[in-house]
Amino acid sequence: MSKSQFQAPKGTRDIMAPESDRVSNLLSIFEETLNSGGYGQIISPIFEDIRVFQRLGDSSQIVTKEMFDLFDKDPKNPQHLVLRPELTASICRAFTQHRPVTPWKVWYQGPQFRYEKPQAGRYRQFLQVGAELLGSPDPHADVEIISLASRFFQKAGLSNTKLLLNSLGDAETRANYNEALIGYLNLNQADLSEQSQNTMLKNPLRVLDSKREQDQAVIHSAPVISDFLNDDSKKHFQIVQKGLSMLEIDYELTPRLVRGLDYYTKTTFEFIAPGLDTAQNAVGGGGRYDGLVEALGGPPTEGIGFAIGIDRTLLACEAENISVPTNNIEIFVIDTTGGDEALILSDELRQIGFSVDRSFDQRSMKSQMKAADRSGAQLAIIIGTDELNENQVTLRDLRGDGTQIALDRQSLSKALPEMLQEMTK
Repeated sequence: MSKSQFQAPKGTRDIMAPESDRVSNLLSIFEETLNSGGYGQIISPIFEDIRVFQRLGDSSQIVTKEMFDLFDKDPKNPQHLVLRPELTASICRAFTQHRPVTPWKVWYQGPQFRYEKPQAGRYRQFLQVGAELLGSPDPHADVEIISLASRFFQKAGLSNTKLLLNSLGDAETRANYNEALIGYLNLNQADLSEQSQNTMLKNPLRVLDSKREQDQAVIHSAPVISDFLNDDSKKHFQIVQKGLSMLEIDYELTPRLVRGLDYYTKTTFEFIAPGLDTAQNAVGGGGRYDGLVEALGGPPTEGIGFAIGIDRTLLACEAENISVPTNNIEIFVIDTTGGDEALILSDELRQIGFSVDRSFDQRSMKSQMKAADRSGAQLAIIIGTDELNENQVTLRDLRGDGTQIALDRQSLSKALPEMLQEMTK
């Protein structure tokens, strides 16, 4: 077979069945989980004004080199736009624009876009789900957000995820810690990678997020922010830890966890899947961002949220040998009388809740039986000339011993549920 002239762009892919079925299943689990907490879905534009994301901080790689930007076609006032690289800033922009009643609890799902080096579980267009709770400083809001993310992983069947937890404190804590960290990094600057030397000039805290081997010894000996938390930040973090313990959600205190964006304050967290490559094993995470709405022109508003990568979550499921359900066909209709009966019967059964497939192009019985077997269907309904003349159908068990029975056409809809239930016991 010759190679197609056109391929999916670098860093993107076509997700086809059965993998797309697995994606849909995870999205359904996430929707069910967040709806159970009183969160409503928000559907945001895929592109935004670039200034929405420039508020994330100029030390973030997202801002400096990972955004896909474009201009609209207004010749008088072309607007500088960007394909969204993440959704928290978009949600805060929506909050600032619409001013909903607080606490505002929303969930989302959709593609994000980042210009970065593609690798396993990391694409330039990637699918994320997430949730945000705006308008409450209550540390129990942090616990609720973390618990919902944890429950999603549990419902997806994952048993080997680990929750890493830290607090970045408030503005006072950050100022005191930054002073100590800058002094330490200046003393050890020569041992840092060139990239981290540049990062420390913009935001020294982000140096702690480096995964480069050259930086690890310096990071390991750096002062930790937990030693600089003021009383308010300590109390907040203690309540979060107590709440997680009350819900029996295990966590590991990770004092050097800073996450990859500059807007985080107080609680930060990350879920990792140890079964994945150790350098890229994060499947989700988030934290507080109490100043982001204000930075976007809104009123001072507290916020807490998380995002989960669906591509990484699927890889974690594979690493744990979890079989994510696919959209299996239950019934395959085989019609050798011209196709009209298959058309009518397939639609009739779909309307009462069955998943049904059929062949086209008036293929032979042998060809249609092969298609029925490939479909994974439990049951074949066969309509040949004899069945049509006698107003009957023949039912064949495709996954058991191949038993066949004849049934009156009028009795089919009522008899099928019980028959399929018996076959799948």
